[in-house]
Amino acid sequence: MKKHILVVPGDGIGQEVTRVGKKVLEKIAAKYGHEFTYDEALIGHVAIEATGEPLPDETLIKMRASDAILFGAVGHAKYDNDPNAKVRPEQGLLKMRKELGLFANLRPIKLFDELLSSSSIKPEILKGSDILFFRELTGDVYFGEKKRTADSASDLMIYHKYEVERIARKAFDAAMTRGKKLMSVDKANVLESSRLWREVIQEVSKDYPEVTVEHQFIDAAAMLLIKDPKRFDVVVLGNLFGDILTDEASQIAGSMGMLASASVGESTGVYEPIHGSAHDITGKNLANPMASVLSAALLLDISFGLKAESRDVISAVDQVLKAGFRTGDIADENTPKEKILGTVEIGEEILKRI
Repeated sequence: MKKHILVVPGDGIGQEVTRVGKKVLEKIAAKYGHEFTYDEALIGHVAIEATGEPLPDETLIKMRASDAILFGAVGHAKYDNDPNAKVRPEQGLLKMRKELGLFANLRPIKLFDELLSSSSIKPEILKGSDILFFRELTGDVYFGEKKRTADSASDLMIYHKYEVERIARKAFDAAMTRGKKLMSVDKANVLESSRLWREVIQEVSKDYPEVTVEHQFIDAAAMLLIKDPKRFDVVVLGNLFGDILTDEASQIAGSMGMLASASVGESTGVYEPIHGSAHDITGKNLANPMASVLSAALLLDISFGLKAESRDVISAVDQVLKAGFRTGDIADENTPKEKILGTVEIGEEILKRI
């Protein structure tokens, strides 16, 4: 198979973890006889510094010409502490999603048994959890009209019927291949946009009579996710609620450094860890690259249909964990110091096992 992959490291530790993710893809290509070619492009803070734009036109052209995109992270404390900044790294991320039509964000919560003790949740509550989130990615308050006066501000939470329907169908299709259970999360007791959301979910559900549908308000869902994560299977929710709930779900996996995601839609898919740019540990060889590696596994599976290769990558990560190796974020008091590795070293251990 011949495919072209664009690597977009972005900011902070994104540059370190995508380096490992790319090496994994190279190893897979060599092992299975595929021909993967690569290019790189700028986004976020590094793009602003180089071009003045968070998503340069050159990057967008390269994105559209690629078969898949391995993404890092965007963000910088410089902008977090300046609410008046007109140009921000995150604008590049939102524009990329809009321009590429990436309306569905898939976030599998993959729980490795070896990391049961890494979570702050009791192991007996966690064990057996297996959740697939479908977060709508191009609507909601992130893309609604924004207004600001001297003493007020507003963000329009808006959804159109077609936006809800297309993410719903992806979630229902996935539910049919899993446990035939789907939870839809909204705030229909308060928000008109959530009432539309719930109505569309109910309408689409008629085409999937085998799937059991459960509706939960976002506040109740946030509580249940910690109380009884095994209750969740496929979850579909809007952009804002999805942003919050999937970060909460990182505690099920033990660390954000373990969670991959896929953003798909109308064209090229984007595969990225859900963690941010983490500038406090940038350049220190401390970042956990496993989320980027698992994102590469999603890329192989979803964009290229290479399921055996994808399983090979996941198995390699599992073997590394079974061997007792950890990065700092998933180590505990029982982890021997010699087993706590840096970004580069844990990446090498994964590569050995592919």
